[in-house]
Amino acid sequence: MMPSTVGEVESTVRALEDARYAAVIAGDVDAFTAYAHPDLAYTHSNGVTDTLESYQDKLRSGFYVYHHIEHPVDRILVAGDTAVVVGEMHADITAGGTRKTLANRAMAVWVRQDGRWLLLAYQPTVLPEPPR
Repeated sequence: MMPSTVGEVESTVRALEDARYAAVIAGDVDAFTAYAHPDLAYTHSNGVTDTLESYQDKLRSGFYVYHHIEHPVDRILVAGDTAVVVGEMHADITAGGTRKTLANRAMAVWVRQDGRWLLLAYQPTVLPEPPR
């Protein structure tokens, strides 16, 4: 049975967020793909946007290696068959051979299609440097 209340949808989407981040940390491209919409628009904090296929290729080739990710969620907005996750994403990654620490605000868009919630879009924004 599909979650029907806002609270049930929030719980489901929160668990899916945890699972998709766990999949990329584990380097499990197939598991990540199971959570992704075929039309995925995955934008990175440097402004590059990948399709599902190009992101899969980058994960498989080791272009992106996720060492650690924390992703606190501020809120989940639910409107019909769409859920928008608003929060942050802090990560230790290797991108294109360069080790990086990321500190981002992030927005993820999940849609319910054919009875399943799928990640349709992701957009991080670099947090400003704290004042000195």
